[in-house]
Amino acid sequence: MMQDTGAADSIAEFVSRKMGPKRVVFAVVAACAIMTYGGVSLFVVGFSVYPIAVSLFKKANLPHRFIPAALVFGSISFTMTAPGSPEIQNLIPTDYFHTTPTAGGWIGFTMALLIMVLGGLWLGRMVNKAVQEGETFSLPENAEKKEQGAQTEVSAAAETGERSLPFWLTSILPLVAVIVFLNVLSKFWSSTSAALVSLTIGILLTWLLNYKFVKQIWESLASGTQNALVAAANTCAVVGFGSVAAKAPAFQSIVNSFQHMPGYLGLAVGVTLICAITGSASGGLGIALPILAPIYMAKGLDPGAMHRIAALGSGGLDSMPHNGYVVTTIRTICGETHKRSYKPIFMLSVILPTAVMLLAVILYSLFY
Repeated sequence: MMQDTGAADSIAEFVSRKMGPKRVVFAVVAACAIMTYGGVSLFVVGFSVYPIAVSLFKKANLPHRFIPAALVFGSISFTMTAPGSPEIQNLIPTDYFHTTPTAGGWIGFTMALLIMVLGGLWLGRMVNKAVQEGETFSLPENAEKKEQGAQTEVSAAAETGERSLPFWLTSILPLVAVIVFLNVLSKFWSSTSAALVSLTIGILLTWLLNYKFVKQIWESLASGTQNALVAAANTCAVVGFGSVAAKAPAFQSIVNSFQHMPGYLGLAVGVTLICAITGSASGGLGIALPILAPIYMAKGLDPGAMHRIAALGSGGLDSMPHNGYVVTTIRTICGETHKRSYKPIFMLSVILPTAVMLLAVILYSLFY
């Protein structure tokens, strides 16, 4: 519904307009972060924000190869693992540690803020350095002809204001409602039930507040259902594979080695490595937590701390080159190549979150 009504585009344009041409990179990151923290699908965010991003980067003459990093960083690095987020990576641990989406206390919020600030500054520095070295806006050779026409059309529409979009406030209110209802209802219901109800409320609000802009409601609901089934099937396939792998003697030996690590470190390393192998944060959590959660719960460790460490661990090595969202963003959405654009993604979505996760392990070990 966010895509069908144009609400996602409205938020992206509003953020870019308010931040101005001098903050192009941060505008793209902020637009992605607002929508993903509000529960919008990563892929909807990527496809919605990219046309705005390419127009802004072209105006500012910034290297196109950094757009995938801005989209990925804003979508998955801190919003999906932050306390209170309705993203599945923050909800899966609630089933195994009997926690709420805000689990992890002040350390969890501090870690999310740390990733956001350091990553934003790091990305800005990388872009500025590239510009100083003479890089300009340019598409990769194999994508230039294919995308140039579409990008020119979108840029022209954005510049002339031809697109009719909902008011930014009616676009963002459903996202705020999702976050509020999720974190209030999760105190009384299971996090899964709270997520289902809050997202349903968000869908209805998007429709009611922006009904004049609804183009094809039944097609949107059908498309959303199809995407949800594909996502569920993919996750189930990964978890099913993990269940078989868990029966292998070698897997049990690896799990035993995690148990001998001090405190929360074994859980952090275990989740991180399994998510790296699967190339999926949600799939890795679905494999790791049924096995590791009972072990670490039996040790008497703090459930909230384990929830946040598991969520942070899922958002590090999962973003390797074979990650589904990374591949889709680089190749399909942006028409880029891994050779040109993956390095900044690796810095922002692998190195930084993994380092912050290890810092979280230290802090939780000291204070929990």
